[in-house]
Amino acid sequence: MSQILLFNKPFNVLCQFTDDPQYQDQRETLANYIKMPDFYAAGRLDRDSEGLLLLTDDGKLQHLISDPKHKWAKTYLVQVEGEATVQAVKQLQQGVKLKDGMTKPAKVKKINQPQWLWERTPPIRERKNIPTSWLEITISEGKNRQVRRMTAAVGFPTLRLIRTRIGDFQLKNLQPGESQLIEY
Repeated sequence: MSQILLFNKPFNVLCQFTDDPQYQDQRETLANYIKMPDFYAAGRLDRDSEGLLLLTDDGKLQHLISDPKHKWAKTYLVQVEGEATVQAVKQLQQGVKLKDGMTKPAKVKKINQPQWLWERTPPIRERKNIPTSWLEITISEGKNRQVRRMTAAVGFPTLRLIRTRIGDFQLKNLQPGESQLIEY
């Protein structure tokens, strides 16, 4: 039986256990939060993104989770700049042309700001005269910075990105920096 560690990665934390020596002790890594030996991240989450990251002590399971050909669906809450339009949502649902090709269709819906969501430190930049809106986006592929590039391509740049689900695993009520160990 394998073990999976569900971790709520805070904003501004690198998704690796060590950093480049030139940044010695200047940036937080997974080592600041995860003290379990032989656990490795199954996939990535950008430094400026938050939310669910899976770690495991099983190399085969790590590969299964992180390899794009297995297509584990990933769900994100996305705060975008501007009032997202019906047309933009439809474009995201159908697939968006990026520099490295078309994205696959995504499940996308406009939502209200989640009431349970923690404050981000530091807070997002806000402009007094430009509103923001929230989307829930589920994708089954993993191009580099894909969700951010998708929302920008339809005219609504991402301000905040929180992953809430990977396959059947959910963030639930884990707060930033918290983790939960489960048997798999």
